[in-house]
Amino acid sequence: MATFLISHSLTSTPIRRRLISSSSHFRAITLCLRHSISSRSTSFSTSRIFSSMTAVEVPGSTSKVSDRGGSDILHFVKYQGLGNDFILIDNRDSLEPKVTADQAVNLCDRNFGIGADGVIFAMPGINGTDYSMRIFNSDGSEPEMCGNGIRCFARFIAELENIQGNKSFTIYTGAGLIVPEIQSDGKVRVDMGQPVLNAPEIPTKVPANKDGAVIAAELIVDGTAWIITCVSMGNPHCITFGSKQCQTLKVDDLNLSEIGPKFENHTMFPARINTEFVQVFSRTHMKMRVWERGAGATLACGTGTCAVVVAAVLEGHSERKCTVDLPGGPLEIDWKEEDNHVYMTGPAEVSFHGSVRL
Repeated sequence: MATFLISHSLTSTPIRRRLISSSSHFRAITLCLRHSISSRSTSFSTSRIFSSMTAVEVPGSTSKVSDRGGSDILHFVKYQGLGNDFILIDNRDSLEPKVTADQAVNLCDRNFGIGADGVIFAMPGINGTDYSMRIFNSDGSEPEMCGNGIRCFARFIAELENIQGNKSFTIYTGAGLIVPEIQSDGKVRVDMGQPVLNAPEIPTKVPANKDGAVIAAELIVDGTAWIITCVSMGNPHCITFGSKQCQTLKVDDLNLSEIGPKFENHTMFPARINTEFVQVFSRTHMKMRVWERGAGATLACGTGTCAVVVAAVLEGHSERKCTVDLPGGPLEIDWKEEDNHVYMTGPAEVSFHGSVRL
């Protein structure tokens, strides 16, 4: 098993790496570990929640996730879906998360923890489902669901259960029943269910302007009149293709860290909001950037991408089947007219396995 101990010195800054498997693999494993960790800007350092050692296993190890013992050790697998990264925890023996929201904040810290956009727990099924899923965001809040996270969840379950080939699961989430399917090419197709457009259910206080929905409505944010559509995919989204002053966005020009929080915490969104800024290239191709509630700017957002296509159709910008480019890569979205369900297809990949003493 290719396992490292990342040793945290309490008296010196440098991190000492000590190989505890065959030394003949040192160079190859070090390079793989460096790629897995450094490419995600993850830094392991002294932390209030860590002991002096964290074990990290690089991709390709033959050991199983569930085989690593020690009751005081938290074992995890780091996954990413288009750069939206998560710490996955095998919690199938309990409906109580193995870490608290405060511990999740520390684990997600990219300077003093593992580094992630959130912590996801694979739990026993509820109400006849195969599994249930809970998430803590990097700020400790708990969202109803996460589209990229559900794809990572499906791949994690396949690893835990040693499942090969095509397979679908039923997963209970805070947004209801979600059904992901692992495909033969390794991508995950997810039935994300029906979009919710009724304003109070999203929830938003923006006055409904079309059959109870908020579609191409005006919202004043920091003195600018933005044109927005509100959609829930089990969690709330505000989608904008532009403002009255600038009807065609160039999303790469946005100062997301400045404008994003002003949408997220706007008084018109009592549960806060995820916000997607969208640039339309054609009726089947768009580009978006997202400011996620509780996580900030991320490289991808699955539910947000689904909401973007719904909003684009409602505003007349696109067809129901589209490719949406995100900073982390593209997702394929299909809002099917026959059942009103939104289907999302995209990748989910393991970054590394690890263990941490809480």
